[in-house]
Amino acid sequence: MSFFNLYQHNFIRVAIAVPQVRVADPAYNAARTLELMKQAAASRSALVLFPELGLTAYSCEDLFHQQALLDGALGALEQVRKASENLFSVTVVGLPLRVDGLLYNCAAVVHQGRILGVVPKIYLPGYREFYELRHFARGDVALAEEILLGGERVPFGARLVFRASDQPLFAFAAELCEDLWTPIPPSSFAALAGATVLLNLSASNITIGKDRYRTDLVANQSGRCLAAYLYSAAGYGESTTDMAWDGHGMIYENGVPLAKTERYAYRSQLVCAEVDLDRIAQDRLRQTSFGQAVDRHRDEVARFRSVSFRLDAPVEGVLPLQRQYERFPYVPADPATRDARCREVYEIQVQGLVKRLRSIGASKVVIGVSGGLDSTQALLVCARAMDVMGLPRKNILAYTMPGFATGERTLRQARQLMQGIGASAAEIDIRPSCMQMLKDIGHPYAQGKKVFDITFENVQAGERTSHLFRIANLHNAPVVGTGDLSELALGWSTYGVGDQMAHYAVNASVPKTLIRFLIRHSARTNAFGREVSRTLEAVADTAISPELVPGSRKGQPAQESEDFVGPYELQDFHLYYILRFGYLPQKVAFLAWNAWRDRSVGNWPETPEDAQREYGIGEVRKWLGVFLKRFFQSSQYKRSAMPNGPKVGSGGSLSPRSDYRAPSDSEATVWLADLENIPSQQPAVKGLPRRKPVARSTRAPSRH
Repeated sequence: MSFFNLYQHNFIRVAIAVPQVRVADPAYNAARTLELMKQAAASRSALVLFPELGLTAYSCEDLFHQQALLDGALGALEQVRKASENLFSVTVVGLPLRVDGLLYNCAAVVHQGRILGVVPKIYLPGYREFYELRHFARGDVALAEEILLGGERVPFGARLVFRASDQPLFAFAAELCEDLWTPIPPSSFAALAGATVLLNLSASNITIGKDRYRTDLVANQSGRCLAAYLYSAAGYGESTTDMAWDGHGMIYENGVPLAKTERYAYRSQLVCAEVDLDRIAQDRLRQTSFGQAVDRHRDEVARFRSVSFRLDAPVEGVLPLQRQYERFPYVPADPATRDARCREVYEIQVQGLVKRLRSIGASKVVIGVSGGLDSTQALLVCARAMDVMGLPRKNILAYTMPGFATGERTLRQARQLMQGIGASAAEIDIRPSCMQMLKDIGHPYAQGKKVFDITFENVQAGERTSHLFRIANLHNAPVVGTGDLSELALGWSTYGVGDQMAHYAVNASVPKTLIRFLIRHSARTNAFGREVSRTLEAVADTAISPELVPGSRKGQPAQESEDFVGPYELQDFHLYYILRFGYLPQKVAFLAWNAWRDRSVGNWPETPEDAQREYGIGEVRKWLGVFLKRFFQSSQYKRSAMPNGPKVGSGGSLSPRSDYRAPSDSEATVWLADLENIPSQQPAVKGLPRRKPVARSTRAPSRH
């Protein structure tokens, strides 16, 4: 059951706490702090962050020079320390501390009855409404490296990184409020020193528009540092003598928002989110400029000290993610964002084709149109490219080439599309030339036997491509490829003189799931007129098939690609997290299970049918195995020789000239070995109902 626990996959659940406080009342503030600590532990959060000077309240002003308040703060810290003895979470609280006769604005890190360390604030604001220089000393001038707290010597200093010995990727560092507002925040160097989680204990009073500025600061610092960033600001209860407080808390990961508090709440708050430590580690591994920054600032990085502790995370039992992972990682769930993404992808594809045509001096293009998803999107790109270049769409030499298995539905859609777009439409029956080749090579089908093997399939695919290339020679026009990213990943294409090859491949970095959305977007916006929109909707509803084996299935092609290579929606999910982040198969399966295990989680459905689909861990394991074998072992030679095409997304492409360089002769052994660690059965736990499996064919993959 531990497979279904987020802590087994390098996730860390973290919490932001914004307690209701009373000014200069440490006992009351400690009580509210303890309440939220217990809530964080109950949620099984590894870390809970409180605001700046939260044990006293930030707005005490000259009361910070009163002995009674400082002693009260120490007493409150001792309560926090004792309460932490039986709690799992690391707690980070703010308080004023006297060290060597000076007063510091500090963050105290407490865990299981120990004070792991204390971090003083470096940058003290002394402008406008802020008077911290009146009360506190700068943390980076402190001489002491250890102080006595709770009867023990504990590390003290502005350059501490706290590292979990049993969760090696979990390392955190703290800074306080104004530190983030500086040109080079201390957390920048902490990240270079290895901290994957950055904390900010803040007070930050609210003024008009300041919340947006704070959010930008946190998002940008998280993105630049390739880190998680937790921010907790003072809320209700602070003095409103001259200022107001909104309790703004937020959690970001690599520039992406995960959670936030409710601003202006008249109560204490706790919000949780899961941080993906693998994502942070993988991004730092890939982004070589991060390593260069470590080298450039090695003197500053070397000043950091490590504080080791054992987290003792609850790794046994079922603990699913609360974090929502979109079922379609290449397709934004938000409709407005999705529409913007579709427009952007389309423009990238069009610009790529326009540049290629102008570079080679071509005014026409050749394209094969099947009536399916990929060729439809490529045809729309060609149409727009002609418009941009001021050329007639008749310069699109579009051919549909029915073979032995072409269905009436797709053939009708191909004809309607070519006519509706205004291309020069033509039809070539490839069956005579295919039959001649089958005779020439002695295939049983040419002798009247119904043998529909790989040779039978690829003779048709090869004939189509051969015709297109010779037409290209005849008209001095390049062949526009239609194959997509998903097919490249799975090797679901015919190599050489087949659909793997073209002069320019506009869909090469666009996954199958996104192409369906692109086509629906063009249909919804009537980009090519209402008649074409109706056809586009029909194309989007057509089963995905190479149509190389005769037969039909209730108006759909008999041969469905997903019977062989798996559901594209699931395989695109696997592709994204393996290609973009290099995750272990175990982790990819855990993410897929969280996203697809229940109809109530995941991406918003595009159609009502999407809302009904779900995959249990057994199906995830099965199709992930298919993906790993095809991606890592049997398909790279096709990608090594793939044609040019524009990269459209940060999810990556498979071009051997840019994003993905891999040997054509690698083995899938290590990935398939890790696959064995994935269970086949759903966890029988209350709150996680058993799922009905999605029916799929068990026929073995035949096309290569």
